[in-house]
Amino acid sequence: MKAKGRGSEGRFAYEGLDRVIHERARLSVLTSLVTNPKGLTFGDLKQLCALTDGNLSRHLRVLERGKMVEIVKGHDKNRPQTVARITAYGRKRYLEYLGTLEQVVRDAATGTQELPAALMRGLRPSRA
Repeated sequence: MKAKGRGSEGRFAYEGLDRVIHERARLSVLTSLVTNPKGLTFGDLKQLCALTDGNLSRHLRVLERGKMVEIVKGHDKNRPQTVARITAYGRKRYLEYLGTLEQVVRDAATGTQELPAALMRGLRPSRA
């Protein structure tokens, strides 16, 4: 069966789904940072993303190596403080990634319109 539509070669490959961003915790971190451009402290980010210290540290390192976030270590009232900020490159990649996700949703919506109505009534969203 041949795929319909424009240039079906690799039509659903979605090259823009960057593996660095696509992981759930890193997507949470980037979403938190893109909505707080001045940055977030490690503790705030940990709470917003519901991550452990070790897990957050590991994901921040991956994002930092990918040049998507910058980590600034300093002090606040004589207490060590780590702040994470999204970089200009990270913001650009994040927005490109969202564009790809939007295309996935459009493609899925188009595909489901072609399904019989009786079948659609039986579909339920999965709980991952």
